[in-house]
Amino acid sequence: MEPDSAAFCSCPFVSLAFGPLTFTKASSKRPSTKRFGPEKKRFEHLAFLNLAQNVFCLNWSFIMIKIWSNGGDGAPWWSYWSAGITNTIGPAMGIEALKYISYPAQVLAKSSKMIPVMLMGTLVYGIRYTFPEYLCTLLVAGGVSMFALSKTSSKTISKLAHPNAPLGYGLCFLNLAFDGFTNATQDSITARYPKTSAWNIMLGMNIWGTIYNMIFMFGWPNAIGFEAIQFCKQHPEVAWDIFLYCLCGAIGQNFIFLTISRFGSLTNTTITTTRKFVSIVVSSLLSGNPLSYKQWGSVVMVFSGLSYQIYLKWRKLQRMQRKKKAM
Repeated sequence: MEPDSAAFCSCPFVSLAFGPLTFTKASSKRPSTKRFGPEKKRFEHLAFLNLAQNVFCLNWSFIMIKIWSNGGDGAPWWSYWSAGITNTIGPAMGIEALKYISYPAQVLAKSSKMIPVMLMGTLVYGIRYTFPEYLCTLLVAGGVSMFALSKTSSKTISKLAHPNAPLGYGLCFLNLAFDGFTNATQDSITARYPKTSAWNIMLGMNIWGTIYNMIFMFGWPNAIGFEAIQFCKQHPEVAWDIFLYCLCGAIGQNFIFLTISRFGSLTNTTITTTRKFVSIVVSSLLSGNPLSYKQWGSVVMVFSGLSYQIYLKWRKLQRMQRKKKAM
């Protein structure tokens, strides 16, 4: 596939993943902020969302493989065990952070995801990036830092279960570290097994995610999974929120793994991080999370870094195309 064709073909993945992923992330905060029943209780077991999505996406990918895949020499399911560990722990920390910081703060903190992707790719797998690529990630990191140091409105703080900015940001950055290893490992697997399909990746990751989350949620008496099930029985409306989260997550994961398998994890990170900017705007306008001028400046700084990264990718594709024409 020609470079320009690859860039063009990624556009459908962007548009098709954008809606479901934005709604998925918005719906993930509903159980953490919404109050259920006459007692006005919160759904405190947010890690249960990851297990529910793992099970849903495992079945989804299995069906997709049976319908669309021709079989072949894709990566074996057991090769995802290490990425499955970090992909289980990382998102759980990200969701848990919503108890302590606002949704826009969590989204913006996780927008610096390119940094651990690059660091893990360089340190673990020997991938080399250019200075301009590191520069644009520093712009993102600077914007996140400015946002974190800005004062959050009292209206936003009142919606949090347990306001604690240091803990919330700490969980987000641990999430990023684990995500960096996950993405670098996925790139390594697709390089070793070029015929691996997006649904093979989705199946392998969610098999291990289901195993690890089942052990964590139900591995001993009085584990938190039993409390989550009991809460859903007492408040059936939370089950609907969880179902919507899982459905949109499954649709979004289709296009995430299609992007990873065809264009690499850094391209996927750029797409999903751009979507996060849109979700910040939507959250601020529709969900009552007002941002100060300084915080909006931080958001613009982050998005500038992302735009610069997209420009660098376009220039790289142009150089590759010229080299091919010259040969």
